[in-house]
Amino acid sequence: MRNPATSSTPVIGRRVEIARIDELLDTARNGRGAVLVLRGPAGIGKSRLLEQATGAATGYDVVTACGTEFEADLPFAALHQLCAPLLSQLDDLPAPHRDALRVAFGLAAGTPEVFRIGLATLELLARAARNRPLLCVIDDAHWLDSASTQALTFLARRITVERIAMMFAFRTPSPVDELDRLPGLVIDGLSDAEARTLLASQSHVTLDEQVRDRILTEARGHPLALLEMPTAGGFAPLDFSSVPTRIERGFVERLDTLPEGAQMLMIVASADPTGDPGLLWPAARLLDIDVPTSTAAATATGLVEFGTRIRFCHPLARSAVYRVADAERRRSAHRVLAEATDAIADPDRRVWHRAQAGTGPDDDVASDLERSAARAQARGGVVAAAAFAERAAELTLDAARRIDRTIAAAEAHLEAGATDTAASLLATVETTGLDALRYAQVDQLRGRIAFLRHNDGKGPDLMLRAARRLAEVDPQKSRECLLDALEMSMVVGRAHGVMDRVLEAARSTAPAAGTPDVLDALAVLSTQGHLAAAPLLRKALDGGDEPLWVRRPALSVMIAGELWDQPVHAEIVEWLLKTGRESGSPMGLRLGLAQATSRAVLTGDLAEAMAAVAEEEAIADATGTIPLSYPRLHLASIRGNRENALELFAEATAAATASGSGQLMANVHWAAAVLHNGLANYPAALAAAQQASVHGDLLLAGLALPELIEAAVRCGDHAAATVALKSLTERTSAGGTGSGLGIAAYARGLVTGDEEHYRQAVELLQDSPLLPYRGRALLLYGEWLRREGRRRDCRLHLRAAHDLFSGAGIDAFAERAAGELRATGERARSRSGPAQDELTMQELNIARLVATGATSNEVAARLFISPRTVDAHLRNIFSKLDISSRRQLRDRPKIGS
Repeated sequence: MRNPATSSTPVIGRRVEIARIDELLDTARNGRGAVLVLRGPAGIGKSRLLEQATGAATGYDVVTACGTEFEADLPFAALHQLCAPLLSQLDDLPAPHRDALRVAFGLAAGTPEVFRIGLATLELLARAARNRPLLCVIDDAHWLDSASTQALTFLARRITVERIAMMFAFRTPSPVDELDRLPGLVIDGLSDAEARTLLASQSHVTLDEQVRDRILTEARGHPLALLEMPTAGGFAPLDFSSVPTRIERGFVERLDTLPEGAQMLMIVASADPTGDPGLLWPAARLLDIDVPTSTAAATATGLVEFGTRIRFCHPLARSAVYRVADAERRRSAHRVLAEATDAIADPDRRVWHRAQAGTGPDDDVASDLERSAARAQARGGVVAAAAFAERAAELTLDAARRIDRTIAAAEAHLEAGATDTAASLLATVETTGLDALRYAQVDQLRGRIAFLRHNDGKGPDLMLRAARRLAEVDPQKSRECLLDALEMSMVVGRAHGVMDRVLEAARSTAPAAGTPDVLDALAVLSTQGHLAAAPLLRKALDGGDEPLWVRRPALSVMIAGELWDQPVHAEIVEWLLKTGRESGSPMGLRLGLAQATSRAVLTGDLAEAMAAVAEEEAIADATGTIPLSYPRLHLASIRGNRENALELFAEATAAATASGSGQLMANVHWAAAVLHNGLANYPAALAAAQQASVHGDLLLAGLALPELIEAAVRCGDHAAATVALKSLTERTSAGGTGSGLGIAAYARGLVTGDEEHYRQAVELLQDSPLLPYRGRALLLYGEWLRREGRRRDCRLHLRAAHDLFSGAGIDAFAERAAGELRATGERARSRSGPAQDELTMQELNIARLVATGATSNEVAARLFISPRTVDAHLRNIFSKLDISSRRQLRDRPKIGS
């Protein structure tokens, strides 16, 4: 792991690049992690700059990895390269981290999770960097396997307080989205003067001035071209193809000078991405190659080095050697590599070589590939699983089995995010006379593809078609497809447009005997309303053997909202959080945290909401995805900061427009209605509430009704308020919860002006967990009393409302209450800002976890950061709160509670 020897040739030019590298190394040497991604075309000098960084890393340990074209499908192959010199320290890691890496590297059975593996890698590298700073060099990152890419980018975003420097290099135009989001530098060609200097540095080559000028013109500052072109003596005909293509052709010309044995040796070496002599020499002997003679001849070309690892002089040289070989020689290379590969230690690489060695269908190889796909899937290598599955289908002779394997390959590609490849594979089987079951499988997959493409709204229709195909052969699966169609429609469009067709299709199949069925309940809701449907909806939520949310958590949340049943919503949230943490499912936990945010917003615990948002964002960052928008919308609306909220609303609106998400737009409109009611901007609140409720979305349409009623009354639109009150009354009466009935009571007071309804609302909401609505009942009653001239009575309610809102940090409504108090001649007491106003969301989350007694290691595991990062945040927290110990956090309001 010590700093390896590097090229002694000085780098020509590159002052800006070298300065950035020196800055990177100095930053990490001083205890702050740093990352730099070099981007540029093949041969532009990225690898040489990585060598420069390695040579300049005085006092550093260095670990390296290099992506290879032929290992791009093998999960965690590059990460294993990087960590291999450090694995002697694996047993020193905490058990969860040790186990995660052992599973990732195939040393133990299990299902790896990329973000936990990233955290384990961070711990491994941080330990290695305790005594000496560590430089991680990753070349040819465009060929990294996707699992390694995710783990390494996770790592790169989390080394902020570690003595670790990371450098990546990847070829353009081959964008790696995850790496594109890291700090980077575009590597361009050399200037004319620098190019002349580099060309002149080759003392073994003599060129006349005319040839030199032509080379300079054609190379266009491309360093590798400047180094390779003179080897042809400068007398090759003018070539206007791309520089990498010319360079590759130059490599091929050198290969052509070799005897057959040396050429074949290099072809075998190019087909083996491991560079392992333990594979190359046995494989060469299987071809009767004279190894000593052929090795010497190949080495003399300068294209390849044979040592403890076989290394080509440049990735273009490897690809050029492999691509120029005819099909028969490539197959021979793969055949002997398969024979030389240990079937027990490395079965997947062995079968991959066997697959490349064949000339036609081979059911035995196809079966082995199918098993490799299952192993890759179990190890989290979804890209590898897809590649194995697709090749298995290609090699399958039996037509029916080939169709099944093709469908399986399409599903695997879909899991890997390759929607276009999945769609292409499905297109190959759609016209092959499928039976109903297989047609349904194809429709289901095409529906999922449409859903993932965002701008394709066909997903629900395809799921409906799959349901109809399955109605006769598998009625229960048919009904599951109908629910899929309904849930998809909630995201990609509006549920009301699909609901009727879903319910119509559901009439042709019966639910399982004795099982409460959500489709039947929704049918009653659609035709007879909330009062008739409420008992059936509750039975569907209960689910008989298991609650509905075990299978359909998102739909369950919406049904609980329709019933204004906060206790059931809280139960669903706790289940989501518990199962998400136990299973390690990123999406499951993110859904739980998003719902925890919504619950906390509805109960007025904004510190909990901020902590949940921070944790969801941490997981999204760990998995390389975009944070969920709607929990942040809910939090922004209730906090009441107009500028911040409107900025967030605009971002979410743009995202919803781009993706066609009606559900996200409904969230934006509801959040805007809450915000504007708090700010007393009633025309804006009325417009937003009407848009939130007009489509009848489950949950959100009901939540928007109280906002619509209040805004409509303030705007003088009593007709709209009356219609909305009727709908709200039906919903809350059906739900029968005290909170829902109390909210309907104050809405009725707004419409009728009857004091008794306000009194009833305050009484019903007195013990409600929904603090914001409890405060609003007091505020509305106080406002009504002031307008009635009952100054003494109104102050009691306005003061109580102000105390509730200000204590919770619900600033817009607190200011509204304060304004009403000022109008009575009383000044509202200024509040001492709660802790969450002084801390960032991440700091607040860390403070809350530490206040419960969690150690830095436990917090780090929860938030996917390093313990040193936790300690750095704690220092900031102590400074902001003017405290000096973890124990004092427990005494801070909204933190230790």
